[in-house]
Amino acid sequence: MRPYVRLIVVGVATITLSGLVMSQSPRDGGKHISAPSVASAAEIVRLDPGLDAVIAPGTKIEKVASGFVFAEGPMWRSGRLWFSDVKGNKLYALTPDGKPILLMDHSGGVDNVRPDGGFKGSNGIATDKDGNVLVTQHGARRIVRLDEHLKASTFLDRFEGKRFNSPNDLVFAPDGALWFTDPPYGLDGQDSDPTKELKFNGVFRYANGKLTAPIRDLSRPNGIGLTKDGKTLYVANSDPEMFVERYKVAADGSVSNGTRFIEYPGSAPDVPDGLKLDSADNLWTSGPGGIRVISPAGKVLGQIKLPEVAANLAWADDGRTLYITASTSVYRLRVKTPGAMPLYRR
Repeated sequence: MRPYVRLIVVGVATITLSGLVMSQSPRDGGKHISAPSVASAAEIVRLDPGLDAVIAPGTKIEKVASGFVFAEGPMWRSGRLWFSDVKGNKLYALTPDGKPILLMDHSGGVDNVRPDGGFKGSNGIATDKDGNVLVTQHGARRIVRLDEHLKASTFLDRFEGKRFNSPNDLVFAPDGALWFTDPPYGLDGQDSDPTKELKFNGVFRYANGKLTAPIRDLSRPNGIGLTKDGKTLYVANSDPEMFVERYKVAADGSVSNGTRFIEYPGSAPDVPDGLKLDSADNLWTSGPGGIRVISPAGKVLGQIKLPEVAANLAWADDGRTLYITASTSVYRLRVKTPGAMPLYRR
């Protein structure tokens, strides 16, 4: 049986990377609001009593910072929230008191070439086993590794000799394999773009120097996550059909038994995007109307509603704090059930 869930309407800063220290200017020409406060028009909707064990009743949602173009791809690192402005083409570190520090301009590896910026910036971010940072670059259509000076070098950019579309989100499995999604959002013409080289929008796995594409039949794979035992994979599909698919993962990285975990009605831009799991294997996934908290059995426990489109999320403070990147702003709230922190972190 496939669980089906309908939409429920309800100065100079010091940066540390891999143990080394450098200085970066916090100014990037933007006008950012940096004063954490209780977010107006935001609420936590309790849809099942089980939510009380996950988020304490009465929990408030804070707006931490605002003034971005399209905040995405968050990751907690060294006491700061790293995140991308995928349309602003910048990479930031946000302090707990709401001060955004510009780490990298043109973080997508190219200049903005469209009046609206397009989705040319960086997106997903992850710390690797050596403590370096991997960043997906929509514009340059690759995954790069940042060194201690924030200099980018190509990590992965091709599959079977063909360039990726625009790597989007990424996660390390418990066995150390890197999984990532590759929709065409960074291409101006998307699937019809003349520079598109791959015939599919895939989900890839990189392990022991070998790159494979276990999933090739999703139209727009986006957010990605694995359970703590690495045996279950979740992938958000953004459009035209909007859903999260769940797969079984074998020891060799092959997948099987793809089933619809949750489906959504609606249309862009409020689509399934980023997702994360907590220590109880509850799935926290963005989608129309906000973030859903869903039990492993497929029961929607609650919904986090924000005044902006929620794109992605990340755990912080050993999983006790959830940060949400939502369009122009970053929000956060405390949780009772700790989030599942990434395999590698700093």
